[in-house]
Amino acid sequence: MSVAKPLPHDSARLHVTGAARYVDDMPVPAGCLHLAFGLSEFACGDILSMDLEAVRAAPGVVMVLTAADLPFANDVSPSAHDEPLLAVDRVDYLGQPLFAVVATSHVAARRAARLGRIAHKARPALLTIEAALAANSRFEDGPRIYTMGDPAGAIDGADHQVTGRIDMGGQEHFYLEGQAALALPQEAGDMHVISSTQHPTEIQHKVAEALGVPMHGVRVETRRMGGGFGGKESQGNALAVACAVAARATGRACKMRYDRDDDMVITGKRHDFRIDYRAGFDAGGRIVGVEFVQYARCGWAQDLSLPVADRAMLHSDNAYRLPNVRIESHRLKTNTQSATAFRGFGGPQGMLGIERVMDHAARVLGLDGVEIRRRNYYDERVEGGSAPRPAAAPRDISVPKNEDLASRGAEVSEPGDAAAPEGAQVTPYGMEVRDFILHGMTRQLLESCDYAARRAAVDDWNARNATIKRGIAFSPVKFGISFTLTHLNQAGALVHVYQDGSVHLNHGGTEMGQGLFRKVAQVAAQRFGIAPEDVRITATDTAKVPNTSATAASSGSDLNGMAVQAACDIIRDRMAAHLAEQHQAAPGDVRFEGGRVYVGGAEYSFAEAAQMAYVGRVSLSATGFYKTPGLAWDRIEGRGRPFFYFAYGAAVSEVAVDTRTGENRILRADILHDAGASLNPAIDIGQVEGGYVQGAGWLTTEELVWDDAGRLRTHAPSTYKIPACSDRPDVFNVALWDGANPEATVYRSKAVGEPPFMLGISAFLALSDAVAACGPAYPALNAPATPEEIWRAIARARGEAR
Repeated sequence: MSVAKPLPHDSARLHVTGAARYVDDMPVPAGCLHLAFGLSEFACGDILSMDLEAVRAAPGVVMVLTAADLPFANDVSPSAHDEPLLAVDRVDYLGQPLFAVVATSHVAARRAARLGRIAHKARPALLTIEAALAANSRFEDGPRIYTMGDPAGAIDGADHQVTGRIDMGGQEHFYLEGQAALALPQEAGDMHVISSTQHPTEIQHKVAEALGVPMHGVRVETRRMGGGFGGKESQGNALAVACAVAARATGRACKMRYDRDDDMVITGKRHDFRIDYRAGFDAGGRIVGVEFVQYARCGWAQDLSLPVADRAMLHSDNAYRLPNVRIESHRLKTNTQSATAFRGFGGPQGMLGIERVMDHAARVLGLDGVEIRRRNYYDERVEGGSAPRPAAAPRDISVPKNEDLASRGAEVSEPGDAAAPEGAQVTPYGMEVRDFILHGMTRQLLESCDYAARRAAVDDWNARNATIKRGIAFSPVKFGISFTLTHLNQAGALVHVYQDGSVHLNHGGTEMGQGLFRKVAQVAAQRFGIAPEDVRITATDTAKVPNTSATAASSGSDLNGMAVQAACDIIRDRMAAHLAEQHQAAPGDVRFEGGRVYVGGAEYSFAEAAQMAYVGRVSLSATGFYKTPGLAWDRIEGRGRPFFYFAYGAAVSEVAVDTRTGENRILRADILHDAGASLNPAIDIGQVEGGYVQGAGWLTTEELVWDDAGRLRTHAPSTYKIPACSDRPDVFNVALWDGANPEATVYRSKAVGEPPFMLGISAFLALSDAVAACGPAYPALNAPATPEEIWRAIARARGEAR
């Protein structure tokens, strides 16, 4: 069987040998030109004039483009049409593209781009959340507010109250392959764009706008990315549009890639947040009410900030039942890079807010952090399993008989009853929680990692050691799966079976190293009963599968797997009907398994069956389509069912801190993660490991620093520290929870892209635990918990003013 096997990434050998081709590796036609942007050196102001004569005269320069030279739309925004490709009369952040240089080489273009002379009138730049608040600079008229119950009254009457604030920084995506695009002009004015993008259809749309052609005049192709993490959902638009406009103007292929410094200076990051909170707890540690005020620094353009901030609100409960809650969200406009999608898409920021509340309350109430969390969990309604599954354990999943597609949900999209029944446990936005499994997961994880004994050992260590303090902490994850913009929850696929039995497919998802292509190939192989090696997936291509959604929101396997399943089943059913007719059998009795086809006592290889169908003039090509059922969401009212299901996880982290310097290490991490009935345990384990490390990096080492002029100072690997291999926990135990998804997803699997990222919160909480051992006061640790911030928090714990 193909599904549930721990197979390697489909390009693993190519990755490790260097043979995998990315945009910058693509052979280009003779005379290909290269682009670079001339960037603003000030953060806010009016452009008085641009002297570009030295740029035009520089060696190798063929053309210089300004906003006035663009033939049609000067916009690369994914949302509000507020993001010009090239600045027109004002600058809104330091690093904004002002003009584009088209030259004979990449180096020539970059050197020439530095020669522009820009006269400007500076204006005061808004660089911080506080400055934007003071100026009332925002992307909506006022804050978005979700409420349930009477939080103020509940908090005021509570036995215990906690009040505080947490600041959390942004994060650089730091994909290994930078932003890149190649535009190849075609006949009749068409354009072929090869782009490192998570969203080929959006690239197609923006290029078509920029060229003044219908979308059918633009073909976008993406074979793979060297990482994306959300940073290639919208940030690649500028490169693709610039290359396409230059290619149209010159009639020559045009290519553009950012150097690492330019990439970090130009592109958006994870949104920094500040969250103010007030919460009340009863004597038993149950939360009775909570109020959050979330401030998101969104940057100069809207980009995807509204749905990011929405998702932060939607995950403010994390795993906890909040009977009375008020969540207020401010989306603030600043003169910094336009913050954009990043793994978790606002969910991590919202979760960190409630986890701070739990951490703070545990200190005030004298409870263990695990215990206060368990007391506040949602009630468990569906038991998802009882034991972890080893990463390499295969599962035997037989190919279902030829049932009707709708019975599997492959094309089901009826909205259903999105309203929660009366008396149901619901989230702050009114969605029923009916699949909660964290009680069992928590028990299993605490037992497997020997939490109780280690908690006692950490306390004993801290009592005997004044300089090196240890901390241990637990954190759960409940993460909603679906795009909150409902219409994006759709996918298409195109599948061909050739007469020799080989299978070729395309779908709308993009491969960025997460193993999507391997998983989808396993689904196709499972439906036909053949080996995954007999299935070939080629580049995502808007000419083959139109109107694709971004590969984001952890939905790649869910959506595209179901679309591919639907297409494969159409072909399989046609083949079965033809063979059944030849053997006077019922189509439902035809079996496809083990590379063989069984019908009426006869047995054929899949290749023979395909040949017979071809000779019988049976179509062996089909499209498949899927749209997620049961979704209904009103983002203005903050009510409905925005998610198809929840993915769960739990982590325990142990750390050590040098109290003299703030230096620290993660000593051990134990993780139990819910991937449903995993399509590929090996790939899912890898996603969990990577998600944890990246999440811990966001909260510990990855500090973005802007100076008072708005210049990003951490713009290279030398100044911005992502976790290295040596930063991973010395002991790193990861297992998958053995339980199928109660919702009708592809083979009852669950998304595993974003949810593990939040497991890294446990490392941050462990650092807070270690710092709290230094003194009686709550340390109120902020993120990222760099050595400097830890040092300051130690002073706060000791009651010292620093």
